[in-house]
Amino acid sequence: MVVQSNLSTLNHCSSIETRKPATVLDSIPSINLKDPESKTHIMKACEEYGFFKVVNHSVPKEFIANLETQALEFFNLPQSEKDKAGPPDPFGYGSKRIGSNGDVGWIEYLLLNTNPQVTSLKTLTVFRENPEIFWSAVKEYIEAVKVMAFEVLELIADGLKIEPRDTLSKLLKDENSDSCFRLNHYPPCPELQALSGRDLVGFGEHTDPQIISVLRSNSTSGLQICLKDGVWVSVPPDETSFFINVGDALQVMTNGRFKSVRHRVLANSHKSRVSMVYFGGPPLSEKIVPLASLMGKQEESLYKEFTWWEYKTSAYKSRLADYRLGLFEKKAQQ
Repeated sequence: MVVQSNLSTLNHCSSIETRKPATVLDSIPSINLKDPESKTHIMKACEEYGFFKVVNHSVPKEFIANLETQALEFFNLPQSEKDKAGPPDPFGYGSKRIGSNGDVGWIEYLLLNTNPQVTSLKTLTVFRENPEIFWSAVKEYIEAVKVMAFEVLELIADGLKIEPRDTLSKLLKDENSDSCFRLNHYPPCPELQALSGRDLVGFGEHTDPQIISVLRSNSTSGLQICLKDGVWVSVPPDETSFFINVGDALQVMTNGRFKSVRHRVLANSHKSRVSMVYFGGPPLSEKIVPLASLMGKQEESLYKEFTWWEYKTSAYKSRLADYRLGLFEKKAQQ
């Protein structure tokens, strides 16, 4: 299903920065969650890429299809209707502008709070017209994805030999978990053909601040990740699977053993791209430090101690492409 954009704020494709095409990565780590060796494969993927694909998961296909349908119906509403759920605070509807620091993209999105303890008026506005169908689709999808995220984090704990094995997952299970969920829509832009083979940035390069992110998109390509050598590669779309990103918080908790993956999204000239991202974050008061069980007797922490609230506050004051963890690293002694 292709949705024609009616975004009044996204009417000049050439005004958005473009990037050169990347090569296609055909060796994305693919983790079968039912494989007895999955923890070993996840460890290797987190160390080498900070990114992997999950197959043979437990999220029902009908939950995925239902939410995508509802999301497309929302994004195809008249602009005046969508604007009633914005501007984001940070929750709610946003378009083109990403954050408050000058970043822009060829995107419109809904950012929703997943913590029932905190109510956002913008979130309520989104579901005011059709709460039974849309909100129900969001809730059943998020609950299923959370279960998968918990499983992945517990497999990571197994691989790292962390006890208890819910050391990481309990941070997302906590009733005060600062997790969120974003529905992204990248409208097609036919004028791309006139840009001499260069691509339009849908969402600029960045790392995710949280512990992990769980991404699912439709069959339209666009996602790219940056490898350790700085080379950007395109990730082939797979609408039946999920992609897991290591976030900044998990990089710190593993004392740099895992690296948060730098990624971006490029728009498509003829097809709309829809993605759904669950960002698993800890409670605001949680101290983000390397896990004691992972630190050798002589090993020093690479990072200063900070809370998730302190890091989140700092991260959202920065530009997307900034190296956000740099402010929290212990500088090498001169």
